[in-house]
Amino acid sequence: MSETVLDVLMYLFETYSEQDFEQQPEPDQSVLREELLQAGFGELEVDHALDWLEGLGARQDEPFTTAPAERSVRLFNAFEMSRLDSQCRGYILYLEQIGILTPVQRELVIDRLVALGPGDIDVEQAKWVVLMVLFSQPGQETAFARMEDLVFEENTGMVN
Repeated sequence: MSETVLDVLMYLFETYSEQDFEQQPEPDQSVLREELLQAGFGELEVDHALDWLEGLGARQDEPFTTAPAERSVRLFNAFEMSRLDSQCRGYILYLEQIGILTPVQRELVIDRLVALGPGDIDVEQAKWVVLMVLFSQPGQETAFARMEDLVFEENTGMVN
């Protein structure tokens, strides 16, 4: 199979985002791993996806040395520019400008995009990572709903 880490993450997101987490405990990582393998994903992709999720949780608990100010300007370094195409970088900054992402969330999104592994990252991939980041943070229901509207509104294929 030619699934990527993002495919595994999207499968998990779509499967578990519809469940009521207050009713059910968080699934054990070994059970989750086995479920993903049975769903047909490769071991490497599954392990990388589980590490990615672990990194998402860890990064949320790590404060920045200096948190980005609300009116800061984000400059991308050479490595980030080599991984995130110009449309992707612009889209992330746009989401911050319209209030869907805070500067701290912007940094978390960039970190998680780069953590996907080798290869270029485009806007469509960024949209899903933004949804996952917002979903993972308590109190971000409004931002998540706005982002979800953007993702699914843009993907309807309708022409104005």
